Amino acid sequence: MDWEAFEKHKAFAGEKKASMHRRRVGHDYQSRRAYLITIVVEGRRPLLGRLVGNADAPYNDENAPRVELTELGEEVRRCWMAIGEHHPEVTVWATMVMPDHLHGILFVERRMEQPLGMVIKGFKAGCNKAYRRLFSLPQQCCGIADKGDGGIADKGDGGSAGKSGSKKRSGGYLWEQNYNDHILEGPGELDRWFDYLRNNPRRLAMKRAYPDFFRVKFGITVGSQTYAAIGNRFLLEHPQRKQVACTRSLTEEGIAKEVMAYLLEARRGAVLVSPAISDGERAVMRAALDARLPLIFLTPWGFNEFSKPGHEYYEACAEGRFLILAPWPHENRRIPLTRQMCLQLNAMAKEICEGG
Repeated sequence: MDWEAFEKHKAFAGEKKASMHRRRVGHDYQSRRAYLITIVVEGRRPLLGRLVGNADAPYNDENAPRVELTELGEEVRRCWMAIGEHHPEVTVWATMVMPDHLHGILFVERRMEQPLGMVIKGFKAGCNKAYRRLFSLPQQCCGIADKGDGGIADKGDGGSAGKSGSKKRSGGYLWEQNYNDHILEGPGELDRWFDYLRNNPRRLAMKRAYPDFFRVKFGITVGSQTYAAIGNRFLLEHPQRKQVACTRSLTEEGIAKEVMAYLLEARRGAVLVSPAISDGERAVMRAALDARLPLIFLTPWGFNEFSKPGHEYYEACAEGRFLILAPWPHENRRIPLTRQMCLQLNAMAKEICEGG
């Protein structure tokens, strides 16, 4: 769906709801591009594998978290790795099969005749056949046995994937309708994708070991502001909280001095509070995370019920030394950060530190 069609239909679409399945409006899903794809098992059933290992074990340890795949999980992995055999324009760069979902990175090397959604639809069709065979389900139990999940929103042509297909789904489909995609854009993003896939079992192990630190909690009031929160909310009750405020005019030498000063405060017992807007504030935040010091981060990007901490924050959340506060509602796209928003975030950080 292009922007003109999107704007024309928007007035009749009803209330916009949070969705992990929405395609990017106006994007050409036949073009040469790299994508991070996430596909979820229907009903979040853990049919693909079993998480084993210890969340606290070192990465190279034999007890490090990993997923032992079931026979169906092995079939799913095989189908994913075979995408290039059916679509020579597409190369599989990576995959991680989790108990109830799959992450994979695809690179479209040259323009395709059909949009990316048709590639995913074909992958789902192969998985459905394996699922029905292994679970002794009738091959025609879904009405259309070999056409993906039977929905209309897997075409990946830019339309909103929040709508279900015209055919009523019944048993025999392995995957939820539709899928989530991220489109590669910025430098360093691909490395973060690979890290995200590689660390997925550890993040799941941490989430299971410390569930409360990974749930979004809405309606957290501090002073005059209400927030949504992920992480250790008890950091708000710490007796010593220190606002991180660094001007944009700082030189590299000045930033280094600020980092040392704030880390010293944190080592003396303060919880650092920052929206990490300026270069200096971001440097302090990175240094505090690396030093495993407590930190409250104010983000301008709101949370919905599906939100979770970024992969670089998982360990800090699991250890109870990190809290993310979102003062504003969730948006499906990131709005530009204005000067007024920056001033408001800094005022919130000050209020958090000066509160009782």
